[in-house]
Amino acid sequence: MRARALAAGFTLHHISAVTEPLSLYVHWPFCAARCPYCDFNAHVRERIDEARWRDAILAELAFERARLGPRPLASLFFGGGTPSLMHPDTAAAIVSAARSAFPAEPEPEVTLEANPTSVELARLEGFREAGVNRLSLGIQALDDEALAFLGRRHSAAQALEALALARRVFPRASFDLIYARPGQTVAAWREELARALEHGLDHLSLYQLTIEPGTPFARAHARGEIALPDDATQAALYEATVSEAARAGLLPYEVSNFARPGEESRHNLAYWAYTDYAGIGPGAHGRLQLGEALVATVRIRAPEAWMEGVEAKGHGIREEEALSPQARAREMLLMGLRLARGVDPDRFAARTGIALADALEPDALADALAAGWLAWTVEGALAATAAGRLRLDSLLPRLLR
Repeated sequence: MRARALAAGFTLHHISAVTEPLSLYVHWPFCAARCPYCDFNAHVRERIDEARWRDAILAELAFERARLGPRPLASLFFGGGTPSLMHPDTAAAIVSAARSAFPAEPEPEVTLEANPTSVELARLEGFREAGVNRLSLGIQALDDEALAFLGRRHSAAQALEALALARRVFPRASFDLIYARPGQTVAAWREELARALEHGLDHLSLYQLTIEPGTPFARAHARGEIALPDDATQAALYEATVSEAARAGLLPYEVSNFARPGEESRHNLAYWAYTDYAGIGPGAHGRLQLGEALVATVRIRAPEAWMEGVEAKGHGIREEEALSPQARAREMLLMGLRLARGVDPDRFAARTGIALADALEPDALADALAAGWLAWTVEGALAATAAGRLRLDSLLPRLLR
């Protein structure tokens, strides 16, 4: 069942009786400039009314508290866009309201995304005082030529200075790198990644460059101006990523995320493990247990239209859909097989209402197990092997019924 755009009379009669921890995502949609590879809901504005934006986010937070009840907060993630462009006082108000609405012990993980620019770095101590305890830096490359190609507004030297500052200010820090760039060799990537790993971080997000529809890179790719490495080179780059990270003690707990044991991103694990999360802000998505239904929520994407919706109705939800057991099973498999720990059959059945064996095409499963692409772990979960993670995109459509 798919709900239409919600009217002002949206009711709160499905207050959740669930007491499992909740993850909360807050989308800040503004950037200083758009990167040519990015297809996120990000917008450049010369000026914004930040007080109005803060009030709208707080209103949506109150809306979710009213219908979810007193769920304990596991994590809060400020994403974007570029949330480090907001004033630390805005972040402080949101963190305080979230912790009041969803009180929890131990302290929830509170992550904020930032870029290594001077404007953003000047605010880092303010964000720590606001309650942020984990910083995610969008470094993307440690090569100035590559940074220019990616449209980044910082140099490699500035990135490393930012990283040093982040480690002084925050208990936990991570950063992103993008590889499989045009012309990148395995040797060059090993050298770049080794330099990154010298800084002793406990977590890294390492993503292969993809060409997303509607981006400047997509148009350049269509004109033949950008060519990504071939499949064999991309596979070799991923294998080099895994081996270099392991050398520094970081393991791939998810296809693109590497951490020392115990330092995994608790917020991102909520997505991959298919637990409840609420998305607040323009274009944000959520998955929430409301009464007997697991509901997919989607906020209005355009920032100003979202704002008007919140001010008129107390929320900016565009649509909600009660997911069928089959849809839940598909989503949980698509996310869970990205995790090194895999998909637990008991939890799968409890979350989807379908036995794991009944959600999989038996011949495809048998073939994948025989080929060594999937395996049953000692804990009884179904997981992709190292070889399987290289071909998940082609494997998953065959596996799913």
